[in-house]
Amino acid sequence: MTLLTNTMTKLLTFGFTLTFLACGGPGDPTTFFEIQLEGNPKKVQQGKKIGIALSNKKNMDVSQVTYSMDNLELPVSEGKIHLDSKTLGNKDIKANIQYGDGEAVEISRKIQLLAPSSPEIYTYEVLNTYPHDATAYTQGLEFANDTLYESTGKKGASTLRKVNYETGEILQKIDLDSAVFGEGITILDNKLYQLTWLSGLGYVYDMKTLEKKSNFSYGESREGWGLCNDGEKIFKSDGTEKIWFLDPATLEETGYIETVTNKSIFNKANELEYVNGKIYANVYQKESMMIIDAVSGAIEGVVNFGGLKSQITKGPEWDETNSVLNGVAFHQERGTFFVTGKNWDKLFEVSIRKKQ
Repeated sequence: MTLLTNTMTKLLTFGFTLTFLACGGPGDPTTFFEIQLEGNPKKVQQGKKIGIALSNKKNMDVSQVTYSMDNLELPVSEGKIHLDSKTLGNKDIKANIQYGDGEAVEISRKIQLLAPSSPEIYTYEVLNTYPHDATAYTQGLEFANDTLYESTGKKGASTLRKVNYETGEILQKIDLDSAVFGEGITILDNKLYQLTWLSGLGYVYDMKTLEKKSNFSYGESREGWGLCNDGEKIFKSDGTEKIWFLDPATLEETGYIETVTNKSIFNKANELEYVNGKIYANVYQKESMMIIDAVSGAIEGVVNFGGLKSQITKGPEWDETNSVLNGVAFHQERGTFFVTGKNWDKLFEVSIRKKQ
């Protein structure tokens, strides 16, 4: 009798629970609420004010709602929030909700925070033309004083070299392991940092001797594309919309920005150069370069290098698909940019200016 009673009690309890849940009883509290935005946008430009409300699907007794983004509170004024985050890209608007008898839940809604204005268009003027090794599959360029450092790619042909930019003479060269594909470089505190493409590995060299001192591995970024630095941290592109920050001491990834225009999130930043708060980035397989705000990720300008490729003499290494514009270095004393491409026989010194 006792066994039968216990069994019936369990069945009745189970049936009651199913009925209770079906009628709107306790469940996942994150499903009780939803963040609603005015116009239901997926993309919002930086600096915009937008209406926000909380949908209370279960008619819970809500005592308090606090909105935030990037761990900063978004105050609500006249039913609107001001989306003025310092960084752009993929974001989560979060709502911390106090409800019921002291219960709390956090929900979120994804948006894309875009640049407040469209990129300005820039053009260029060729100031000087210098010879360049047409066998070099250029991946990275960097000046230290008056010496040009260059990294080249392709398995079995990847190198790191010092170059006399005026004559094209290779002053010193080391070959990378035949299994790796050399990528971007940057120089900071007399150390030269170099990436490889798919090996998940970077190298640190003595700038003067090109003696390799150590290796470092990537973190969440899976590929190595371009490098530059602002004197304090290193920026690393990986072929996505993200440009990562590396701590020069540990080479660990400490954060990132995402590259965006006023209309969309954009990827394919390749070789990088940092100048006065901006990152100049070759666009992979395009005759153009982005000018990116190094804090927000906003693409503030696009340099059209159309016509430059037509000045190249195509040699035996030329590949119509892959012999593209790549490589940008800023010469601090001259105040000019130097650009070239993969298997280009010329290095161009250019000035960049807004298109009239």
